[in-house]
Amino acid sequence: MKIDGMDRDFIVIGENVHTTRALLRRNKRVTTDESGADVIAYATLAGEQRFLPIPEAIKVTQDFQEGRIKHFKAALQQAMSGTGAAQGEGISYIQAIVDKQEAAGADFLDVNVDEVSLKKEEQIEAMQWLTGRVQEMATRPLSIDSSDIDVIAAGLAAYDGRNGPALLNSASLERPTALDLAQQYRAAVIVTASGESAMPDGAAGRVANASTMIEAALAKGIPANDIYLDPLVFPVSVDPEFGRHCLDAIAEIRQRHGPDIHITGGISNASFGVPARKYINEAFLRLAVDAGADSGIMDPVQNDPKAALAPDTPSHAIALATDVVLGRDPDCATYIKAWRKKELA
Repeated sequence: MKIDGMDRDFIVIGENVHTTRALLRRNKRVTTDESGADVIAYATLAGEQRFLPIPEAIKVTQDFQEGRIKHFKAALQQAMSGTGAAQGEGISYIQAIVDKQEAAGADFLDVNVDEVSLKKEEQIEAMQWLTGRVQEMATRPLSIDSSDIDVIAAGLAAYDGRNGPALLNSASLERPTALDLAQQYRAAVIVTASGESAMPDGAAGRVANASTMIEAALAKGIPANDIYLDPLVFPVSVDPEFGRHCLDAIAEIRQRHGPDIHITGGISNASFGVPARKYINEAFLRLAVDAGADSGIMDPVQNDPKAALAPDTPSHAIALATDVVLGRDPDCATYIKAWRKKELA
């Protein structure tokens, strides 16, 4: 994606083809159809209004009982196991998400099925099915994402490369063998700053772990411009220093490893636990790019990178969110006060 004022492309890894994505049951999209059946309302890219039936298997989950519905998981279950019109709506729902991610500028589509089942064999089956269908629906390459290396391997094997080389998400000190998969399938790879058994502590831990993984990927013959470093973004609501830790690590990694590698990260991770999350996301994105990032794992529909990174004066909401990300607003107190007074819009 070309961004005004940036001397290099910004690479968007669209994150919504993902079974963890949830809606609150009180969301206006969660409704009933004419027959009284529970459905999720959605629109296609062309604007056609449609309704996805919610499978009974979703209604008995703890998430549903606690007021959340994993909408992409519902669509995947209908598409794989539903019948008739319900199956068609599951496929249509997936197509709508793919279309909207691409229209909003996604360069990769991150595909993740981890929440579809607790059984590995069912995760593998779902990954194979979803990879096969999404590569037919999409024009962009896929990012194959899972917490299980065998599920990643299944996705890479199912991807035929028609839309360009895949991206493997992710390799780390905890599972360095993922680099062998990237090498085998000639895929680009996201390497993370996590340690062998724990998350990094501060900027220094991130830089050390990230540097080890970057050097390991280069040693495997993976080109520098196929390496995407995820410094690990933690919620700023948990600790006011978390934003600064990540930003400092980005700056140091860019200085150490030069312009050829990519630096990415889960942009929305920064805003967990904070209201009006899109402003925190946008503020973090701006700061990350200023520090040296050139990519983001994000939903470009919710946070338009071109608008977020436009070279203009930040709004009042973004200025307040920036204070949160930089640790200048402990407990997000000023930001939350402004949100309650409806001063952010």
